[in-house]
Amino acid sequence: MIGYPEAPKAWWLTRGMARISGVNLPRAVVEGWLQRDELEHLISRCAACGRGEECERWLVQSGPAQTMPDFCPNKAGIEALG
Repeated sequence: MIGYPEAPKAWWLTRGMARISGVNLPRAVVEGWLQRDELEHLISRCAACGRGEECERWLVQSGPAQTMPDFCPNKAGIEALG
């Protein structure tokens, strides 16, 4: 199982953004189209972002989305996986 106990909120937010975009991050790693260090970079970028509360609100209200919000620092990386 893939998880990030040192940054659980960032893991949850990154995984949520990916899921809404139609991307399953753990599966991407297992299937080899996303390297573990690339996933760690996504998580670190999320953890460094100061907009966690805004991200949580967006995730709760968005439902299935076609695109991620522009404020997300992982937007390009996650959408490229989709």
